[in-house]
Amino acid sequence: MTDFTTLQLPVLPTVVAPDGSQVRVLPALAGAGMAHFRLLPGQVAKAVTHRTVEEIWYIVEGSGQMWRRQGEREEIVALETGVSLTIPLGTHFQFRASANSALSAVAITMPPWPGEGEALFVEGPWHAT
Repeated sequence: MTDFTTLQLPVLPTVVAPDGSQVRVLPALAGAGMAHFRLLPGQVAKAVTHRTVEEIWYIVEGSGQMWRRQGEREEIVALETGVSLTIPLGTHFQFRASANSALSAVAITMPPWPGEGEALFVEGPWHAT
């Protein structure tokens, strides 16, 4: 049996993601993990794809854009408070915060983030900062 977990959002980032975003690790269970991601105003994450993890994101603060590509399908969507989106396994993606506001999202990873080597760098539409 898994113990209950209760956690307040950490004030400081727990780690920096391979894409360069600040990460505050939140609770996890056997099938999924949760984290809070943040980019500072004008910051652009590195473009990545994942080996084994897919994600569901919910934007909790700020605005920006998300680029996603699966094979021939490619799109850029606006990110703003209240928007949710999926990043299916094998999707190439990159996100950026608008110049005037930080961007924060809560994401569920399925399965939980396995650690170093999960993210592979790919070509994206924007120059990472």
